[in-house]
Amino acid sequence: MHASLADAETMRLTGTRRVYDLEEVRRHCAGLEERHDRVDLAICAADDGRWLGEVVLMDIDAVDRTAGFRIALAAERLAGRGYGREAARLLLAWGFDVLGLHRVGLEVYAFNPRAIHVYETLGFRHEGRLREVLDQDGARHDALVMGLLAHELVREGLGPA
Repeated sequence: MHASLADAETMRLTGTRRVYDLEEVRRHCAGLEERHDRVDLAICAADDGRWLGEVVLMDIDAVDRTAGFRIALAAERLAGRGYGREAARLLLAWGFDVLGLHRVGLEVYAFNPRAIHVYETLGFRHEGRLREVLDQDGARHDALVMGLLAHELVREGLGPA
């Protein structure tokens, strides 16, 4: 996890500027079990258990039944193999079915078409655009706001809700 947080392409795609030291990552992970407003899960390879990334429901609001969503694979070489799509679909189904969420939202930078495509295939819809919110590499970039309602999740292989 620590190494993936410093991966140059992952940092670019997520707009991360800060490099975290190992102790910060350890403290963060140690405190997750006590959190009731988020669910952080590791994405691991089925064959050998190696770390592939993380998938997160955050800012969980039990009253309004909403949450934010984010996912990050550990390195660019892992993209396009279906790991992220499967992990996202499983966590979203769990959030809707077990937590009883009604809506999950996210923001994604407009220069990340691969992520946008995955979100669209899961059923996320475009809800808006935050113009020029990121200043990276001497250019301003927009973020897209996307949302998914419980009945919109594409559940390939997961069965009915």
